[in-house]
Amino acid sequence: MSNLVQEKVKQASAILEELGIDAWLTFARETSAGGDPVLPLIYGNNSLTWQSALIITRRKAIAVVGRFEAHTAQSTGAYDEVIPYDQSIRPALREALTALDPQKIAINTSTSDVMADGLTHGMYQVLLDMLQDTPFAGRLISAEKVIRTLRGRKTPSELARIRTAIRTTEQIYREAFDTIQPGMSELEIAAFMHGRMTELGVDVAWSYEICPAVNAGPNSPVGHAAPGPIVLERGHILHMDFGVKQDSYCADIQRVAYYLAPGESQPPAEVQRGFAAEVDAIHAVVAALKPGLSGHEADAIARQTITRAGYPEFMYATGHQMGRLAHDGGGVLAPAWERYGDA
Repeated sequence: MSNLVQEKVKQASAILEELGIDAWLTFARETSAGGDPVLPLIYGNNSLTWQSALIITRRKAIAVVGRFEAHTAQSTGAYDEVIPYDQSIRPALREALTALDPQKIAINTSTSDVMADGLTHGMYQVLLDMLQDTPFAGRLISAEKVIRTLRGRKTPSELARIRTAIRTTEQIYREAFDTIQPGMSELEIAAFMHGRMTELGVDVAWSYEICPAVNAGPNSPVGHAAPGPIVLERGHILHMDFGVKQDSYCADIQRVAYYLAPGESQPPAEVQRGFAAEVDAIHAVVAALKPGLSGHEADAIARQTITRAGYPEFMYATGHQMGRLAHDGGGVLAPAWERYGDA
């Protein structure tokens, strides 16, 4: 099995040490029907059927799972102890926590980060019932900081996979721009890119119907909308949003091009001015990025660059992290708006 799970579980232990948290408990069931977003990081692509508890501490990792999933848990190579059960997880879970006696137990609840909010309300109620009459029910805290840090800090193996996905995405973009001509519809452009993905054996980084998003000209609905029958014409701006998932990791890259109208030798001045403002904003943020800079501070740099150039404020974030998902959680380069919480 991939050593990625081992890397992330080991990393999680170090994060707990850094944050002063004794234990992190991921409590799950029937994950094939709707799993916790963090499970691929700490358990791989394996399913958990019965109620299961993955307990990571500063020193060791324990998996309390149904007997028929004990072998899979052991096969991850990430858990120092695998405790199987048959009739009920309650006694095994309570005994494991009693032996550890953690003073702070992080569980996967969050009001602002969907990637850290994988514990369902029903499972939270089950957990509280199982911990009834123990001191542990009063020691539960949010695992938001743990999960945000774990998702945000990519291991060398993760970075290598992301870079591979980026290279493949850029390759398909190059081939697409070599192929795209005025007269092609958005659907035809998307079909070409989907075909290359199939030939290269890679998947989409988000929903197939809108990956790529293709916007040809001023009448196309910009945003998370599927390509349509609109035809690319000369004098049109073409915008695309696209990324592949390769070896479980994603890329997410947007590209903009202008197709010269008859008689033009270069794009119109207003197109060049808009393009230059965007490039300036991107370069300004990249130059400013450093450890300790908050996401809203980075976003403000881009936002101010755009508005100072005479354009209205854009109504979305400047940037986000990538990883196993195109929007991989952790943190975003975003304004301090309510919809972004404290991310």
